[in-house]
Amino acid sequence: MKELRVKAEVNKLDNVISFVGEILDDTLCNFKQRFAIEEAVEEIFVNISKYAYYPNIGEALIRAEVIDDFIEITFIDSGIKYNPLEREDPDINLSADERPIGGLGIFMVKNLMDDVKYRYENNQNILILKKKLG
Repeated sequence: MKELRVKAEVNKLDNVISFVGEILDDTLCNFKQRFAIEEAVEEIFVNISKYAYYPNIGEALIRAEVIDDFIEITFIDSGIKYNPLEREDPDINLSADERPIGGLGIFMVKNLMDDVKYRYENNQNILILKKKLG
C-alpha cells in the first residue's frame, strides 16, 4: 500500500492524480479504466478540498493499493462528518433547470467504480473506491 498526505486544496489535485497514476502504470489498466479512476479520484478529492474543512484547510490522506486485479483507493479526512452515499441519486431524466443542485458527482463516482464504501471512525471520513483492472 502506498500513501500520499496532502493539504486538501484543489491546487494539489495534480499531485493526487500523479500519485494514483504511478500505481496504475504498474498494472494492466486500460485507457478506459484509467480515465474512470482518474475522474472518480478528481471528484472525491475536489469535494474534500472544497467542503470537508470549509472555511478552513485541512489534510487528506490517500491510500492506494492493487489487490489481485482490483485497485483500491481510500480517501481519509478529518473534516465535517459526511457520508456522500446517503445522498439520493439525482433524477438524470430531469433537465438541468428542473434538477436540484448537487449530487451528480457522487452519482458519477458510483457509476464509474465497481464498489464505493464509506465509514466514519476515529473522527475521520473514510471513503473507499474499488475498480477492477485488466
